[in-house]
Formats: sequence, C-alpha cells, structure tokens
Amino acid sequence: MTDVSAVVVTYNSRSVIAVCLESFARHTARDACEVIVVDNCSGDGTAAFVESDYPWVRLVRSPMNAGLSAGLNAGVAASSGQFIAFINPDVRFECDVTATLVAYLRAHVDAGVVAPKLLNDDGTLQLSCRAFPGYATVLFNRYSLLTRLMPSNRRSREYLMSDFDHATVRDVDWVSGAALMFPRRVFDELGGWDEGFFLFNEDVDFCRRAHDAGYRVVYDPEVAVYHAIGISKSASARIIVERHRSMWRYYRKHLRRTAVIDAVTAAGIAGRCAMLVAVGAVRKLAGRTRGD
Repeated sequence: MTDVSAVVVTYNSRSVIAVCLESFARHTARDACEVIVVDNCSGDGTAAFVESDYPWVRLVRSPMNAGLSAGLNAGVAASSGQFIAFINPDVRFECDVTATLVAYLRAHVDAGVVAPKLLNDDGTLQLSCRAFPGYATVLFNRYSLLTRLMPSNRRSREYLMSDFDHATVRDVDWVSGAALMFPRRVFDELGGWDEGFFLFNEDVDFCRRAHDAGYRVVYDPEVAVYHAIGISKSASARIIVERHRSMWRYYRKHLRRTAVIDAVTAAGIAGRCAMLVAVGAVRKLAGRTRGD
C-alpha cells in the first residue's frame, strides 16, 4: 500500500488539468503518491489528453457524469493509499503538500480531515474554512448581497471565519473540498462521500459526519495551494438547481426541525432557486439582445 492516493475528478477540465498534474510531477515522489484521475464523461477530450500525456496517472473513465461525490468515491475504490487526498483539477501547488498533510495525520490520530491554506492565483487568501451552515447562512454566505454590502457584519464574519488570521493550525467545522486529506480508515468508517450530493455541500456533509464520529477537522496553513474558483456568477440553470438541491439535502440530513419549519425551509430554498434561474435567464436574454 502506498502512502498517499491523490484523487482528481475531472469534467471538461482539459484547460486546467495539465497545470494540476504537473504540480504532482514536480513536487511529489512517484513511489509515495499515486495519482488517480476520474473523468466524469467529459466532452472536451480531457480523458484522452490525460491518457496520452500523463501515462503515470491512473485514469478511470466514468460512462456518465454521476456527480462529484460519485467520482471521488470511484477514485478511492481504484486507489491503494493509506491516506487519501482530494484535489480539484483547478488546483496547483509549489511544494510537496501531501507530505506535510500526511505528517500531520500521522501525528494526530484523532484528526479525521486536514486541509491546506487555499490561495487565489494572485497569492491572496481564499477563505476555505467555515462554520457549519445554519438558517442565516443563506443571507450571510460568501456570495450573498448582505455580505457584499456589509462584509464586516458579525454573522458573515462568523460563518466565513474572516476574523481568523489563517496563519495558525486550527480546528474548524469544515474545510473546502478543493484540497483536503483524510485517512482511508475514516473514509471507510463514514461510508465514503454521500453521492446524493451531485455538486456542492458534499465537503460540508463529510466534515459534519467526521465531527459526529468524534474526529477533528483541521485547517493547516503550514502549506498552501493555489485554487482557481470555477463557478462564476453566470452559473447555468443546471448549476443553480444542483446548488439548491444540495442545500435541501444537507438540511434534511443535519438540520431538520418540525414539519412546519421544514415546509417553510423547502419553500424558501425552492423560491430562491426559481428566482436565480429566472434572473439568469433574463441576463442571458439581455446579453443576446445586446449581441454579447
């Protein structure tokens, strides 16, 4: 069994995957870290490119796009590492990140998940550790209007942990799935990642289940990776719908209350989804009218 298996799930990632894989080639020892790319039926030639240009990568071709969580689970099934790293295809790094994270997990057997600092391409900090979402999160998340208008408000600061200097190792509620690591035994104990989360909130759910099982979730800024956030403001209707489906699934698993509160929450999530889809459609139509 190798030390680390790094799993990268791709979907139409041809434009970014080379930089990610070159990071592994330059900064990790081949005998200590295997790399598995799970391609979720890309239509842009990602799988063929990886197969031809990176023969040292273990390629798993999915016959359909069953979602990020399903791809990650498939990658673990094809792996042999004692420790598993999940890395987004739009991540690059400039040192042996996996060795540092493995060292932390070996030294702290009570840690179920550990994640490095995330940076934007220009080197600025990306807020990648958060408090668990609750009822107010819809109003105070990273992209919410209130957070944009009043970024220093208390609720946004608490959820985004923006008051934390991000320079010291710290136990947190959850960390971004863009780059993280956990022992295989923790993955097995928790039953893998919940494939009901097609996209979004799968990392929050996994970290919450790790906490519930008695493990720590740790932010370790001793190492950093660069991450290009892939979902833009102009997200497609499919992306918007999947984001809200994941909100509802997370709520049902971890936050359910009375039947009345559940019904109001479901209506609120559905209404927000419908509004954002409608706004996106109007913007798209306006763009076509302008000839954008």
